[in-house]
Amino acid sequence: MVEFMEKVSTAVERKEPTVEERTFLSVAYKNVIGMRRASWRIISSIKQKEESRGNEDHVSMILDYISKIESELSNICDGILKLLDTRLIPFTAPGNSKISYLKMKAK
Repeated sequence: MVEFMEKVSTAVERKEPTVEERTFLSVAYKNVIGMRRASWRIISSIKQKEESRGNEDHVSMILDYISKIESELSNICDGILKLLDTRLIPFTAPGNSKISYLKMKAK
């Protein structure tokens, strides 16, 4: 859904997205980031348990997976920030839409 919303946001030539498109974009990113944050928390808790048990082999595999999740989170956040900075905020009239995009950027 994130990829589709990015295409919708960039396909509209210098035209402000509708309220529905803006809402879908926000929800898409919240869902994608929320899932990865939940995965990161779960894997981190498993890592702590494995460390307490002394399973260093498992801990090294878990650390690799944690770094993969962190990389995905970083890429997703970089993508939405780039989209906000280059396409959405500059071409949005002052008002609720601009405030919404600035709030999304702050989160």
